[in-house]
Amino acid sequence: MQRRTMEEEESATAMDVEEQQPPSNPSSSSNRVGLKNSIQTNFGDDYVFQIVPKNDWTSMAVSLSTNVVKLYSTATGQFYGECRGHSDTINHISFSGPSAQHVLYSCSSDGTIRAWDTRTFQELSGWKGSGLGMSSRVEAWECFKQQVEGSGLGRSSQVSSFSAGSSQEIFSFSFGGSTGNLLSAGCKAQILFWDWRNKKQVACLEECHVEDVTQVHFIPNHLNKLASASVDGLICIFDTDGDINDDDNLDSVINVGTSIGKVGFFGETSQKLWCLTHIETLSIWDWNDSSSEANFPDARSMASNAWNQDQVDYFADCYYSEEGERLWVVGGTNAGTLGFFPVSYNGGASIGSPEALLVGGHTDIVRSVLPISSIRGVPNQSRGIFGWTGGEDGRLCCWSSDDFSETDHSWISSTMVMKSPKNRKKNRHQPY
Repeated sequence: MQRRTMEEEESATAMDVEEQQPPSNPSSSSNRVGLKNSIQTNFGDDYVFQIVPKNDWTSMAVSLSTNVVKLYSTATGQFYGECRGHSDTINHISFSGPSAQHVLYSCSSDGTIRAWDTRTFQELSGWKGSGLGMSSRVEAWECFKQQVEGSGLGRSSQVSSFSAGSSQEIFSFSFGGSTGNLLSAGCKAQILFWDWRNKKQVACLEECHVEDVTQVHFIPNHLNKLASASVDGLICIFDTDGDINDDDNLDSVINVGTSIGKVGFFGETSQKLWCLTHIETLSIWDWNDSSSEANFPDARSMASNAWNQDQVDYFADCYYSEEGERLWVVGGTNAGTLGFFPVSYNGGASIGSPEALLVGGHTDIVRSVLPISSIRGVPNQSRGIFGWTGGEDGRLCCWSSDDFSETDHSWISSTMVMKSPKNRKKNRHQPY
């Protein structure tokens, strides 16, 4: 188990930033966003890949270019510990799995999916094998649950880990299926499926994509449906009921036309899909009928023209709020400035002036954004925090939405801040 003190995790709570002018037309209802805290994740040249929250939002996991995952408090930035074990780039992390909420999952270019007990920061290992039809002879699932629930601080419990083979790279994974029994992974032109209950690989799809599968997602509210996205420019939708094979389970194909970096789902029933590509284009689709709803081939130019900062060099993510049923694309500059640009896709495709501007925290490309301020169920101690960002400068930056913050000229529209419960629509969940 690796632990460090807060003093060892260099923290700068007050940063001097260069004077910059606010946007030319900020909303009159905008709130200031200030840089509350900046944490240097290491003393070397590592940088941040991804930030994901624990289900109860009390902590967040941060994957780094040093093949390590670190855990911090979302409220204070306190360093809790780190998980070591991967031997190559960590491509995806998530707390969304079938086991206890303290179990974090990660996949890597070392060909493995690993589970970690974030109370002890020990790997929970066990699934092993390679090739189609592999069957791992490891501890049963009941044993896994007992050891996870019973593991104490500092105790190493080796119970759950998947290996896709030394020649594979795993870029993404997702848990789902009609009965919640499936684990899917995107690899080199293949999509692998395991039944995590008995640790057996049940399928390998290798005819739908011809290049690396960068994303796999069981679709929210439609957990028998799996979406895959690839460098080959295709998004494939599969029905995972029954025996899974290339011939019978492919429902539809969306041809984006260029290498796909990231996809996500939104809308009341998650029927819409947004897609960001490696050449920084954006498109909106209805995945159910494979219809295009909006295409933004010049997304960077549109976003650049919508503010008075330097040109937008890349898009880090998209962010959807069920509260207002609104979609933003998060664009950034190579110098570390970020903007949340509203996306209109009904009755014309447009990208508007940013409704949140984050300036002065980063000095390099921002890889991951974790908004907090408009999410229900966030602990009280995290109130007043707009969110966290992480970048290639190795910094984790916490942004405050409190009015008293005066550290820079960042700001946020009040439409992006959580409203009081009395104004909230019923039956709304998290804003992704």
